[in-house]
Amino acid sequence: MATDYDAPRKTDDDSSTDSIEELKAHRSDKAASAIDAVDALEAADGSELPGADLSGEELTVAVQPMLNDEFTCANCFLVHHRSRLARLKNNQPICNDCD
Repeated sequence: MATDYDAPRKTDDDSSTDSIEELKAHRSDKAASAIDAVDALEAADGSELPGADLSGEELTVAVQPMLNDEFTCANCFLVHHRSRLARLKNNQPICNDCD
């Protein structure tokens, strides 16, 4: 028996057709629950909006000095391992990515 894969699939749940009003009510219920979930996350998280004043915050980052087998690319200013050295341009090291 041949199967028509382009035909719409019907299930038992689809047998009853919903009215536009029922669909709108169901949609607004979902939207309200989503807004409640977002509000709950914001209250629990305690995070601030982007662009908040962080001038009083202090960051602590451990900076490691450059090792003997590393170089700073003169083009992208990233620190690379010596194996990434492509060439010297005006006596300045250039990495493989910038070459």
